[in-house]
Amino acid sequence: MDRQNQTRRGVLLGSAVLAALGATGTSATEALAQAGGTPVPGKPRSGSLTYGISMSDLPLTTGQPDKGAGGYQFTGLTLYDPLVAWELDIADKPGKMVPGLATSWENDPADRKNWTFRLREGVTFHDGSAFDADAVIWNFDKVLNKEAPHFDQRQAAQVRPRLPGVASYKKLDAMTVQVTTKAADSLFPYQMLWFLISSPAQFEAVGRDWAKFAFQPAGTGPYKMGQLQPRVRLELLANEAYWNPKRMPKLGKLTLSCVPEDLSRVNALLSGNVDLIELPAPDAVPRLKAAGMRIVGNDTPHVWNYHLSMLEGSPWRDLRLRKAANLAIDRDGVVQLMGGLATPATGQVQPSSPWFGKPTFAIKTDVAAARKLVEEAGYSVKNPVKATILIPTGGTGQMLSLPINEFIQQSWAEVGIQVAFKTVELEVAYTAWRQGAADPSLKGVSAENIAYVTSDPFYAILRFYDSKQIAPNGVNWSHYKNPEVDALCDQVKASLDLAEQDRLLARIHEIVVDDAVQVWVVHDTNPHALSPRVKSYTQAQHWFQDLSTLA
Repeated sequence: MDRQNQTRRGVLLGSAVLAALGATGTSATEALAQAGGTPVPGKPRSGSLTYGISMSDLPLTTGQPDKGAGGYQFTGLTLYDPLVAWELDIADKPGKMVPGLATSWENDPADRKNWTFRLREGVTFHDGSAFDADAVIWNFDKVLNKEAPHFDQRQAAQVRPRLPGVASYKKLDAMTVQVTTKAADSLFPYQMLWFLISSPAQFEAVGRDWAKFAFQPAGTGPYKMGQLQPRVRLELLANEAYWNPKRMPKLGKLTLSCVPEDLSRVNALLSGNVDLIELPAPDAVPRLKAAGMRIVGNDTPHVWNYHLSMLEGSPWRDLRLRKAANLAIDRDGVVQLMGGLATPATGQVQPSSPWFGKPTFAIKTDVAAARKLVEEAGYSVKNPVKATILIPTGGTGQMLSLPINEFIQQSWAEVGIQVAFKTVELEVAYTAWRQGAADPSLKGVSAENIAYVTSDPFYAILRFYDSKQIAPNGVNWSHYKNPEVDALCDQVKASLDLAEQDRLLARIHEIVVDDAVQVWVVHDTNPHALSPRVKSYTQAQHWFQDLSTLA
């Protein structure tokens, strides 16, 4: 709990200081590869690595990546910076929130809806233009102001749901910006982690064309873009003028290679075509270790689950069926299917979280109890309840999407829950997730499988259970409405007391678990496989990762 409070104290006070230079990755856990040397400022980087990623295409490169949180580590935090950042260069504890392009952020005690962000001096974009308050306002307009000439709907679709608190924003002076929220919200700075800054001057230079900007982007990040081949590869070149020596890349070039199939990534690593991969096929782990590869992972605030529709006509409006769906799953079997690269979920967050509380509904495997609940609801194995679930075919963060879904499908059939899957690519699944269960495009779909980060109070709790977050405002996909939960969410946002926030969040979690709002399956460990050519890699306890630690 102390570490959690330390993390969020940086949010509330806004005066966090950047941690010491150059974490080189020691190894209290297998999650951390042994470190290489720290680069010398001013000396050109050398060396290159190729990273086999699980995506079928590169995430959007214009400033706000698509493809979910996983996209941020590839084309987000490499090419760009946020105003408020996560500390991602440590592995043995959760990182805290630290200054990014803003050196501090302060909440106005006279009007708690106002936040002041003081910007970092001396930062330049990759194109040489200066970072300042005008650039920040331009970027807000890019994704929030539909009347702005440079508004980009594609980027807006990615980040607008992540900024539900923003009401307005304005420049106070050349290096100060004020953001006004819709209501007093002590958790607002967490939203700013997702807001990345791209260059207004570069947008002008490419003829005010976002399609051209995608191939010639300019941010302030530790890498610049080299060659981009959509659906194939992206070269990232070290930004020798990067403003943050702590995140100066150790490599001269990092190539991201799209290898969406699990076994293809394994074979690419074994053959030397790539130097590291994410999400190694679990059944290939022994072969990888025998070949001298290191398998690394870490505690990860990331949950694989199903959102259940609470709309009229959905079978999941029946609490008995929601509980049965949770009890029918053999989570140890899912972990085994993942080759041990996952942990069973008993709620939205891990039991070690200060927000877990003490739910009375214990999420576990109890097939007999599940079958009894289904029968109480009027169904049986011979007369099953039927449902259609939207699932992604795979992608970063989705683990073994199809095998796990098929495993659970069989488990449910054994208790009288018959599900059919509507399979889509990951980005289509994310779009449906943001649209919510009531969207006309989801007619006939009563649940969606999606995995995501749960790293902070807003992203773990409020955005799914507060009725104010029902689409299009947020990602309360289920249209879950509970007056007690809504009141508790308001209290969380109003409180500056960390212990009080923890107590309120734990109570929310108790309620939603007892309501079986979702079907929680497993938590990820975000596994990677590294060849001996990788000398340094720090895997953070986060879904975001800092690829500047690679060497």
